[in-house]
Amino acid sequence: MHNYIEKVLTKLKKRNPGEVEFHQAVEEVLESLEPVLESDSSYEENSILERIIEPERQIIFRVPWVNDAGETKVNRGFRIEFNSALGPYKGGLRFHPSVYTGIVKFLGFEQIFKNALTGRPIGGAKGGSDFDPKGKSDQEIMRFCQSFMTELARHIGDKTDVPAGDIGVGGREIGYLFGQYKRIKNRYEAGVLTGKGLSWGGSLARTEATGYGLVYILAEMFKDKQITLEGKEVIVSGSGNVAIYANEKISELGAKVVAMSDSSGYIYDQNGIDLDLIKEIKEVKRGRIKEYLEKYPEAEYYNQCHDIWTVDCDLALPCATQNEINLEAVKKLIENDVIAIAEGANMPLTPAAIELVQANNILYIPGKAANAGGVATSALEMTQNAMFAEWSFEEVDQKLKQIMINIYQEASTTAAKYGKKGDLVAGANIAAFLKVANAMLDQGVV
Repeated sequence: MHNYIEKVLTKLKKRNPGEVEFHQAVEEVLESLEPVLESDSSYEENSILERIIEPERQIIFRVPWVNDAGETKVNRGFRIEFNSALGPYKGGLRFHPSVYTGIVKFLGFEQIFKNALTGRPIGGAKGGSDFDPKGKSDQEIMRFCQSFMTELARHIGDKTDVPAGDIGVGGREIGYLFGQYKRIKNRYEAGVLTGKGLSWGGSLARTEATGYGLVYILAEMFKDKQITLEGKEVIVSGSGNVAIYANEKISELGAKVVAMSDSSGYIYDQNGIDLDLIKEIKEVKRGRIKEYLEKYPEAEYYNQCHDIWTVDCDLALPCATQNEINLEAVKKLIENDVIAIAEGANMPLTPAAIELVQANNILYIPGKAANAGGVATSALEMTQNAMFAEWSFEEVDQKLKQIMINIYQEASTTAAKYGKKGDLVAGANIAAFLKVANAMLDQGVV
């Protein structure tokens, strides 16, 4: 390891104890930058690594709210504004009990590079709360969102920081958040949040964007490798927007999704998952994936969601959460002759899993490239808001597809340029780093 990288990582872990996800994300990026640092000393001379791993601003705040029983509850809110070298901070809000500083920093750090790859003028940020929306009424969620935004509104704006949704934050939550922002600021600032409703500034194809984008970049890689998607059997973990619309698009291209999951377990249907039924269970009823068996009793259900990776498949699309594929899961996938793994979630493979995937020459697309379609389309939503324009679904979808093609080609070309041909982890990291780091050099010590 380059001495500069080693020094920075040592200091990072000392200054940020216990934030294991953040350490993992930073180490994965920095280790791939060795050829860049060896070829250009200006990054070390200007302390770019020390600056890029330190958030520009970290905000932690109390979120008090009242439940339907009249009891006062208190959660913790976060916003990590990580890097604005390329544009206003941009990144989602996650409402989930697992949220703490280390998770938000990991996600915000990843967002810097993911956003840079899109080619849009947006910086990196992330936020959220340890609030759990599961089991809460609409009124409880509204009251929580209003309290959360009462503080967050001080720190965001369409030229400053533009949040969006993530796990636990969908159209309902974005609506409540936007309503409170408008109420506090006394102005209609459509560009302050993305993922809005279509009738009040949202973009067509935003719901589908991350899942579609995942498949578009996978299809471009297969085209480059002269492989067809037709007839391939696919595992998709998760059953949220990313998983559902990755299923939809890859099925359109001739593949067959045979397994999907939620946090309670997974289903396997050898005839192919009935996506319309999954949409009804998850998007309409907000139910559990086990309900799939009520219509298809011949399908199989298992109550350990992580065991989904034992299912025989050609393609694996992890679309649930971080570190969901560990070393043992990858060994099983390899044993079952998996061809490719593309990350729909943020950092779903552990470092040991990635190392084994690459050692076995499995085609692999890291999340900062593969799941960039969501934020790319959020940036397209910001563009439409700024122009007072509404683009058709087809127009947005075509722009999204081209962005994902560009990301693959840039990552592939950059990897080859720096002696890492075929390594899309290195290619994506280096390409994104160069954009951000060079902008930081141009803007001085800030």
